[in-house]
Amino acid sequence: MSDARPRLTAALAGRYRIERELGRGGMATVYLAHDLKHDRSVALKVLRPELAAVLGAERFLREIAVTARLDHPHILTLIDSGAAEGFLFYVVPYVRGESLREKLNREKQLPLDEALQITQQVASALDYAHRQGVIHRDIKPENILLHEGEAMVADFGIALAVTQAQAIGSPRVGCGWARRPT
Repeated sequence: MSDARPRLTAALAGRYRIERELGRGGMATVYLAHDLKHDRSVALKVLRPELAAVLGAERFLREIAVTARLDHPHILTLIDSGAAEGFLFYVVPYVRGESLREKLNREKQLPLDEALQITQQVASALDYAHRQGVIHRDIKPENILLHEGEAMVADFGIALAVTQAQAIGSPRVGCGWARRPT
């Protein structure tokens, strides 16, 4: 995606200013960006090109719109989504903190009370989403963000769209241990 960064920067000019890459995963590259309209930092997630090609812009936007209605204190809120110059992207608040994976890598084991609090918050978010008819499909420590003592579940929209694309033969994404057998 680094070769595409100048094209992405040009495609999103006037909306978002890309500041730096935060990370890459099987589904997307994540950038720290500045929302020019609202003067705030955001996380801009751009789908991998091969995944974007399978999904298509219309389908991606339709699928991610399902998650836009999720409103829960432990679900990372969708701010924006779109298609620009062949890029499919979505935008969420930038959370200063770390993922549960990063915390587990550093601490190896969490105190029981903290583990229970995180579990309760994630379970509450998933229960809410399920009652809205939305299933995450890629829950893992990397998709749980920790900020000021609170857990937030991330990547609902991408999990829904990608799982449905897998059914029509797209590249496999997600982690092996959390996927259903094929």
